[in-house]
Amino acid sequence: EFMQASWDVEEVQAEGIQYLASFVEDKTAFPHLLTCTEVITLAMKVHTDSLDLQVEGCTLLLEILSQALEQGVTMDLDVSVASCLLHTVRKHSENEEFLSMLCTLLMMVSASEVAAENLRKVGIIPDLLSILRRFLHNDKICFSCCAVLWSLAVSEDNADQAVLASAVPVTSAVLREHLHNGVVAEAACSALWALALQGCLTDSDYEPTAALLLDALRMNPERAVLVKNGCLALASLVRLSETAALAILLDSKGSGTELIKEEYHLHSHEPGVTEALCLLMNEMVQYDEVMLNMRSQKMEKLLSEIKFQFPFS
Repeated sequence: EFMQASWDVEEVQAEGIQYLASFVEDKTAFPHLLTCTEVITLAMKVHTDSLDLQVEGCTLLLEILSQALEQGVTMDLDVSVASCLLHTVRKHSENEEFLSMLCTLLMMVSASEVAAENLRKVGIIPDLLSILRRFLHNDKICFSCCAVLWSLAVSEDNADQAVLASAVPVTSAVLREHLHNGVVAEAACSALWALALQGCLTDSDYEPTAALLLDALRMNPERAVLVKNGCLALASLVRLSETAALAILLDSKGSGTELIKEEYHLHSHEPGVTEALCLLMNEMVQYDEVMLNMRSQKMEKLLSEIKFQFPFS
């Protein structure tokens, strides 16, 4: 009430946020802090010129959301909160350090399907892509933005197909830039999978995207989630085009079928990874030429091995 009575007074908003922040360590205060997110974001929107207030507000929201995620509480932030966050993003789009914090906040917010949908409604995708282009070197920003893109694309109702399609080259650029960084590469592979599922790639994207995903698998063979989502992305591409299937077989850096075998033997205890590999192979054998090649690579032996390993799945 103290904050709502004086929206225009920056000192009041700053004091209010600082006072609320003093309750973060008190676990019994958490349910009450949950009700304050709208007040905090609105204070940030009204006083966007004050970087100190933005940082303090953002830090407090991160604390509240972290506790919510730890306790399995879903924060279904409404459109007005999403709009306030977008306003803050646009106002401070050049401030790399603050954006890094803000993008982490957006990633946590987008864990909720409702909140992700509200971020999409207010038109945040072009802003995310603009941030990625500008700060392609920043692994933290790239990780957060790709995670948000994944959340927005999987909850997408296809209303923004053209906007999402423009995310393909940017996401590919992130993956190319951070191939050796498993955490970022994993997020980029997941985003590409969601974009492929939504049919956002064009004919000219299939071959280079397949080659890039294979590179990601080769560079990060031990990361189970990356391998799983990379294979699901490849399966989505192969479903759309034989070109992608042939690109996997004839990749200049080595046979994709050999890579499939290697990944299975690395993750043979992981049902999720094995299922993704099987889905990819199932899509590949839909094309006669590809199936013949896979037979010559003795893929039936691998499939028998998988069947023996997972007899009841």
